[in-house]
Amino acid sequence: MSGRGIAFINARLVDPASGYDGPGCVLARDGLIEAVERQPSFVERVTDARVIDCEGAALSPGLIDLRVRTGEPGTETRETLRSAADAAAAGGVTTIVLQPDTNPAVDEPALVDFLMRRGRDLKSVRVLAAGALTQGLKGQALAEIGLMAEAGAAYFTDADQVIADSRVLRRVMAYAGAFDALIAHRPADPFLTQGASATSGELASRMGLPSAPAIAERMGLERDLALAESTGVRFLVDQITTSEALDVLARARSRGVEVAATVSINHLCFNEVDIGDYRTFMRLNPPLRPERDRLAMVEAVRDGLIDAIVSAHTPVPAEGKRLPFAEAEPGSIGLETLLAGALTLHHEAGIDLLDVLRPLTVGPADLIGLEAGRVSVGAPADLVLFDVDAPIVVDADRLISRSKNTCFDGRRLQGRILMTVAGGQVVWRDGQA
Repeated sequence: MSGRGIAFINARLVDPASGYDGPGCVLARDGLIEAVERQPSFVERVTDARVIDCEGAALSPGLIDLRVRTGEPGTETRETLRSAADAAAAGGVTTIVLQPDTNPAVDEPALVDFLMRRGRDLKSVRVLAAGALTQGLKGQALAEIGLMAEAGAAYFTDADQVIADSRVLRRVMAYAGAFDALIAHRPADPFLTQGASATSGELASRMGLPSAPAIAERMGLERDLALAESTGVRFLVDQITTSEALDVLARARSRGVEVAATVSINHLCFNEVDIGDYRTFMRLNPPLRPERDRLAMVEAVRDGLIDAIVSAHTPVPAEGKRLPFAEAEPGSIGLETLLAGALTLHHEAGIDLLDVLRPLTVGPADLIGLEAGRVSVGAPADLVLFDVDAPIVVDADRLISRSKNTCFDGRRLQGRILMTVAGGQVVWRDGQA
């Protein structure tokens, strides 16, 4: 027996998967999209459904965030799955992929299963888990990628840890390729970047910060892509940040290498100057880059070279940030500000809204094999309703995440989330908090 549905009418329907941006109405029922029409309201009267008049607001697929860290299991004071899910819903994010760098590390199928079950129990946004590439994320012995894939791991990564031993990384790629598993790896030369908190250059020198040259990213990526090409593995570049690395990525794709790339919202919206007077909220890994690199990332989104924009959500408690800049723990929360931050590319850089939303929806969905990320009949009813132009001011103290370390604190943005629907259920509405 079908349940009561939700009918959205008078929406600006924005669906990157189909390339449509125009008037539309959508009916969601029993967790799926039952009907989509490209006109303000349905031709036939919809029965047994709650009708929501969008009044011209944008209705798009819910966002899919491939890179979310929490503190569960092990350090729940940073972030629990519940607080992360609530923050995601408030930000229009309907699917999150948890990183494996927890305590213990997610390097065996039982832990993948635990996180997936915990996520389902929340009855909120979809929670997926990424499995580790190596045991304990130590870059030495291979983790059980095949068994974790069977348990439902979305992809595999050692998170912020770079596998320095090329022989180990090649073995990982060959093993993962046998299961057609997607693996992600941070492009960096770990010997050049060790201990660095900034990008080498005049600013880092003037501030006296330990730094690493930007070329370390290109060097790491050249190695990773050579190994990926030789093994044929599906490969994801984890947070590309420099223009030189983008050139390497483009050349690899022209040779037919199956490689995708992510960029964090922080590296699209901020540059190294934003460190200001040693602002530890801007202490990130990878570090912020010069403005020319930020602009190159923005153009890469415009050109479709970037497959997914991630929040790189990394909750850090106050004691981890109230330290000298070089000693502060890197990271910024980002689930609640992901969409509004991305919309700066539309408002300030003039990128078409469809092109901004593509790497937030169908792009990441296709990478990990989800049916979500699109507004089409039969797809999961994961939707976000938002006012593209509504101004907001980010107040860290009012964010839902347990930790309040956001790069966007005090920043004026445009884009207010009005409602988030996950699995056909309303999990967030404006004014709820």
